[in-house]
Amino acid sequence: MQITSLLLSFGKIIAVIAYLYGLFWVMGVKVPQLKLGNRKFNISLLVNAVGVVIAFFIIELALTGFNGVKLLNNFDSGLLFQACSMTMVALGLNLIYGFNGQFSLGQWGFYGIGAYTAADITFRWTNGDSSGLIVAGIGVLLAGATIILIRNSLSNLRRMPVLSSFTLYLIGVVIAGFVAVWIGRLLSPIINPALGTALAPGQLNQTVPMYFVFFLAVVIGGLFAAEVSFLFGLPVLSLGSDYFGIATLGFSIVIYTLMVNSDTLLPFPEMKGGRGMIGIPKLTTWFWAFSFMLLVIIIMRNIIRSSTGRAIVSVREDEIAARSMGIDVAETKLMSFVIGSLFAGLGGGIYAHYIGFLSPATFDFLAGFNPLIIIVFGGLGSMTGTTTAAFGWIFFLEGMLREILGKISTEAPSWRFVLYPLTLLLLMLVRPEGLLGKVEWGFLISKVIALKKVKGKEEVETA
Repeated sequence: MQITSLLLSFGKIIAVIAYLYGLFWVMGVKVPQLKLGNRKFNISLLVNAVGVVIAFFIIELALTGFNGVKLLNNFDSGLLFQACSMTMVALGLNLIYGFNGQFSLGQWGFYGIGAYTAADITFRWTNGDSSGLIVAGIGVLLAGATIILIRNSLSNLRRMPVLSSFTLYLIGVVIAGFVAVWIGRLLSPIINPALGTALAPGQLNQTVPMYFVFFLAVVIGGLFAAEVSFLFGLPVLSLGSDYFGIATLGFSIVIYTLMVNSDTLLPFPEMKGGRGMIGIPKLTTWFWAFSFMLLVIIIMRNIIRSSTGRAIVSVREDEIAARSMGIDVAETKLMSFVIGSLFAGLGGGIYAHYIGFLSPATFDFLAGFNPLIIIVFGGLGSMTGTTTAAFGWIFFLEGMLREILGKISTEAPSWRFVLYPLTLLLLMLVRPEGLLGKVEWGFLISKVIALKKVKGKEEVETA
């Protein structure tokens, strides 16, 4: 029986990796242009979109079942949602560390920020309180506008010391926060009657409005994590890579401590501090997890393949050479850090509404090494490696291995934390570049710039 279960679990891992390969392949399919008379139509994008929809419904059918047969049970669906959120977190860290070369241990803290922010918004909404959405939404917008305004103003001045500019940004964001709270106190009494209560939901607390609020909550959670990362990264990114890693580790510990004391130090009694936040609506479905993960993959792929992406990679390779070519190294580092934190915040929002319960122990700094392990396993600077490693890591270590060890004894699952570093050490000895190295699949394959001679002249050809 155990052998059958083991083979079944291993088969699911292979199937998931094959599914990812098929997804990336169909997203990268190029078909000849369609000719209708004298006009040509590029239908590649349509073919890619149809392929993605088919890929979505394959898993949806496996989760919901057909004629009473479900290929993936509830435990498997949980692993899928975890893998999607972990992929977003790991891709963000790969952008910061793998592509930009900045060693960071703060990704888990931004993951927690996104999770708690999104969860608090939907929790309050389902309990008849719209202040969470109003204050967080307006606060994020005002803080973003303030940062952009101050940034544009400082660009017209001579270079200001980092700590001075940080002080300006901090004061502006704090003022934006107070304004958002004031607006929330004015608007929430007007909206709250339409929400009803958890036992008697109002018109704005029905299924469709609730999913719209869920979408906004996840986006706001991601944007809030990005703005926090901007304020934190502005003074800290001037440190060297090793010192930056230590600073981000300290940041994760600070965030963890705030989570533990969220009901005392912070004005959020519903988070219940170290006891954990309960009552979070379970709104994450395969549609939302798949959509947000795909959005993150597309955004990151387009960034990497742009001139901005080449600047990001050049900073990793040689900061001095990049600076001599006119690249603003500090700006590039900060941008990578903010975008990577945004991805982590989005992943946190998806995770919070899948699990329905948030405990500070989930965001302990030791658990913060998980995305680092994933990107090292998959390959630094490889989006394909990060994605496949995230899914493989969840399904193997959190799924199959936990199930196998759980049958041995109740204490055996904790041995997973011994196997993690041993497996990582073995991988570093056998394949230092990671399982996939720089390999990319389908849609994620970078364009190759080559020179070809045409009638005695050299022309640039993109393959």
